Amino acid sequence: MTRPTSHSAPGAAVRLRLAATGLALAGLLGTVVLDAPSAGAATYPSWDEVMAARGQESAKQDQITEIKGIISGLSAKVKAAEAEAQRLGTEFFEAQSDAQDAAEKEQRLRADAEEHADVAEQSAAQAGQFAAQMARSGGADVTASVISGGEDASDLLYNLGALSKLSEQAERVEAAATADAAVARSLTAQADRAAEALDELAAEAERRMQAAQAAADAVQSAYDEQQSNKARLDAQLATLTSGRVRTEAEFAKGEAVRKAAEEKAAREAAARAAAAAAAAAANSGGSGSSGSGSSGSPGSGSGTGWVRPASGYVISPYGWRVNPYTGAVALHQGTDLTSGCSTPIVAAAAGTVDYVGWYGGYGNYVRISHGGGVQTAYGHIVNGGFRVSPGQHVSAGQLIALVGSTGQSTGCHTHFEVHLNGATTDPVPFMQARGVAF
Repeated sequence: MTRPTSHSAPGAAVRLRLAATGLALAGLLGTVVLDAPSAGAATYPSWDEVMAARGQESAKQDQITEIKGIISGLSAKVKAAEAEAQRLGTEFFEAQSDAQDAAEKEQRLRADAEEHADVAEQSAAQAGQFAAQMARSGGADVTASVISGGEDASDLLYNLGALSKLSEQAERVEAAATADAAVARSLTAQADRAAEALDELAAEAERRMQAAQAAADAVQSAYDEQQSNKARLDAQLATLTSGRVRTEAEFAKGEAVRKAAEEKAAREAAARAAAAAAAAAANSGGSGSSGSGSSGSPGSGSGTGWVRPASGYVISPYGWRVNPYTGAVALHQGTDLTSGCSTPIVAAAAGTVDYVGWYGGYGNYVRISHGGGVQTAYGHIVNGGFRVSPGQHVSAGQLIALVGSTGQSTGCHTHFEVHLNGATTDPVPFMQARGVAF
């Protein structure tokens, strides 16, 4: 996934829309209520009511209409919540992109200021050496020393010329030191102003993230309600529309079989994740050969507390490229791995989950904070593939999601990012410095 070179709305527009965030959330709730009955508003029919309606044609048709309406309403509620979550998730992405740009600018200015300050310090030291050299030639009265020290006219002229050149060189070095010091002060002042702008943009991004997270939570709530009721409603509808009588007991038996299968699948997935984590702990020599050809398993690492987030080799590195989805040249702010569809994505290190939801062209997205200004992020997660919640603490190698192709993606893969103090950095050397190869 590549962040577009130009956002669909500029930073100023993002800030102007910020005031509407609360209204947007209110709109989400209003949309949910108007578009579909909520759990409180809907009166779900009981099995006794369904069975009683079978014997009366008019009552049966009314019951069929009611159940179909509830099923449709549940589906509409999920779709409305998903649309709102994607809208707010895209606005969060745009605001976060502005903040990342500001962080990168501030870091560049700081680095340039430090570089000029170092040069100024070196030039000042060199100027001091020249001054000391001149002082050693004659103390306080250098000129008198040069004149009296010569044995004849040629010596005098040579000494005067040498003194003149030494003096000129000292002046040039001192002037350069003064200029570099002035540039360093100017760049520091610019960096300070950039930091102030960054604080505002970061706060805006945080507010956008909270709005997007609330919308993502609403999607999960709507989906959970749909899943918990739709199977029963479908069974009740089949009872009314088919010639076969289905009972609550039969439905409950079928649900027990289904849930047992789901629990078995969950146990197997947990066992696979545990095996991957155990392999990571046992692997003290890294995850294989370094470079883009490496394709280690998720959870493999080197005992540093950092592990590989997903399987596959690097198909698109960090840096400028032609976005395969949009065709535009843009900075690819992460590393893409050739992970298979619905394969595990694990936490690259221990930390706290701070976002789980839609994130613009990255689709379904998880971000984890590891402390010290370090964050990792994982994009294009499959729909229904989240395995963590906001605020949850995770350990290195813990299953957090499943690979997908949501957002601006041309196929299943893992988009992995590393953020340092609000700006992105190349994940490959960052992870290699921590003993994890890609």
